[in-house]
Amino acid sequence: MAAVPLPVSETFFRDPYPVYDRLRTEAPACRVDLPDGSPVWLVTRYADVRALLADTRLSVDKRNGDGSWRGFSLPPALDANLLNMDAPDHTRIRKLVAQAFTPRRVESLRPRVQQIADALLDALAGRAEADLVGDYAGPLPVAVISELLGVPEADRHDFRSWTDTMLIPPRGDRAAAARAVGTIHAYLEKLLAAKRADPAGDLLSALIAAREGGDRLSEDELTSLAFLLLLAGYENTVHAIGTGLLTLLRNPGVPADPEELLRYEPPAPVLLRRFPTEDIDIAGVTVPRGETVLLVVGAANRDPDAFAGPGEVTPGRASGHLSFGHGIHYCVGAPLARLELEIAIGTVRRRFPGMRLAVPADELRWRPSFRVRGLVALPVVLG
Repeated sequence: MAAVPLPVSETFFRDPYPVYDRLRTEAPACRVDLPDGSPVWLVTRYADVRALLADTRLSVDKRNGDGSWRGFSLPPALDANLLNMDAPDHTRIRKLVAQAFTPRRVESLRPRVQQIADALLDALAGRAEADLVGDYAGPLPVAVISELLGVPEADRHDFRSWTDTMLIPPRGDRAAAARAVGTIHAYLEKLLAAKRADPAGDLLSALIAAREGGDRLSEDELTSLAFLLLLAGYENTVHAIGTGLLTLLRNPGVPADPEELLRYEPPAPVLLRRFPTEDIDIAGVTVPRGETVLLVVGAANRDPDAFAGPGEVTPGRASGHLSFGHGIHYCVGAPLARLELEIAIGTVRRRFPGMRLAVPADELRWRPSFRVRGLVALPVVLG
């Protein structure tokens, strides 16, 4: 099947759902060319996406691809993480992570997450307006994941800046992303060496010590995992908080339901690429072995066959969204993301009940990425 260009534009970044709706209805497994030229298959129906997330014939290991995927490139020391591993390696590392990333550890963060949220909002007291991305949704997850992992406070702003440059480099500077990756790699090696020499009660120290049946993380696995946890613990949560707040500002009087907000506006509407290990039928179309498959949860979460009134915000509806994935790659940080979303949104709504948008919603700027659903800024009048 010939690929067609994915219609990405400012209009798409602002509201991709009409495109998703059309694909889901007309071509639920569609071959498209991404803006970087990569030919991929987009899968958009809920039933197909959910089934494929648990299908072992779809691999996340890039060695099973046919070489046409041009996605983000990382050095081996940052690439040996859970997002690039199938079982049994994935199973082994996930068990090691689970020893350190426990529900009890996450829940123990609740008072500290609340303190961070309160302190950020204290700094806004007395101001007429604020940017709830730059002033609140951005710094809160950075502080939380950094404290969990044991990143010194003095380094957190730098890490956020490096991450932003890596994901969306400045126009006209093709080497900026590679420089940011190199800087992050060097920083993580130095940080892990410090934790190894002087262990503390943080997650990185626990991961260094974690072992399962005499096994432990290799150096590359440890560095890659630290990178993944920092990146995922920051990037997606920032966008979930920002878009969640926007959704509520556009739907005044609607109770905050983190699960429904995640269904309605997933921060990562397109999940990690996968490669069939054999020819596979998807929605009546044969996808050849090794070609790239992208599962579009932004479309699946608004499938009317799975959710009644999917384009409406309905707090309290039964969960079942796919924003955290499904199957063995279900997001290991989901409990932390839920905790942060609950506290971040609930606190700002209590502190500023009269808050409203400072500009018309159609003037808001969105991140120029089809993989990420996030606001550049969220200007509000605090009221």
